[in-house]
Amino acid sequence: MKLFTKLYDMALVWAKHRHAERYLAAMSFAESVFFPVPPDVMLAPMSLAQPSKAWRFASFATVASVFGGVIGYLLGFWLFEPVVEPLIAQMHWQDKFDTALTWFKEYGVWVVFLAGFSPIPYKVFTIGAGVMQMAFLPFLLASAIGRGARFFLVSALMKWGGVKMEQKLRQYIEVLGWALVVLIVVAYFLLR
Repeated sequence: MKLFTKLYDMALVWAKHRHAERYLAAMSFAESVFFPVPPDVMLAPMSLAQPSKAWRFASFATVASVFGGVIGYLLGFWLFEPVVEPLIAQMHWQDKFDTALTWFKEYGVWVVFLAGFSPIPYKVFTIGAGVMQMAFLPFLLASAIGRGARFFLVSALMKWGGVKMEQKLRQYIEVLGWALVVLIVVAYFLLR
């Protein structure tokens, strides 16, 4: 059974949908506040399916993600105790959140940039920046640069890779998909 090939093909179809940009923006926004799935899973096939719009898609993802990051920041700044703290306790994320706060103390705004660019959960750091009452302008700039660099890199790889990239992705999608599942399971048991 080729599960990831079917999912990949569906993502390519959705990427051509007339509301695909709206879905991408909504996913990018939500991922910066609470949603666990990164927008790259939609951005990459969209950029591959319509390479002439790759920069536009990356821009949508960046702006929506940074706006979501601002909402996360405000949640941490104003609503941490009544809303966020009980959720962290309920989800058993206190250790992870404490680690994020320690990183803020040590590295400051660089943590926001790193979380924006890397697969580290950006939402934890947007909320953490608000809790730590980080200066807003540096937070905003680090978010915009980190998220923009990530999304434009994904779009660039798809745009410039073109048909060859699509063929390589299709060839290895099952291996990549199952490898990701294995990594998630291993990470779960290691961080548990």
